[in-house]
Amino acid sequence: MLQPLHSSLQVADVPHQRVPVRDRDQDAPWHTEAVCRRDEAGLFFAPSKEPTAARLSREEAAKRVCARCPVMVECRDHALLQPEPYGVWGGLTAAERRVVLARRRRRDVELKKAARGTIAAAG
Repeated sequence: MLQPLHSSLQVADVPHQRVPVRDRDQDAPWHTEAVCRRDEAGLFFAPSKEPTAARLSREEAAKRVCARCPVMVECRDHALLQPEPYGVWGGLTAAERRVVLARRRRRDVELKKAARGTIAAAG
């Protein structure tokens, strides 16, 4: 996302390459290996007043880049923990991340209710 070296169409066509986690430099931050560092930021973040069709097309292109990124999981985890309010991170749009976070919150509430019920039944 930092320096555009290729057009988004050229980058999206590059073959999928994953680096096994054990082969990575464990001291380097995850984002140093992010494929998007070599792409144009405009692919991952919406311009103002972007038409819906253009947004959907851009987001799909960004997701294709994410799909071949060796640190996609780390990126997604970061975006969900922060939480990042804009852009495509870890192959998810901001709206998709909101859905994931809402599901996690609902699951956590249900697990807490179930735990309280188990404790009350045992007591």
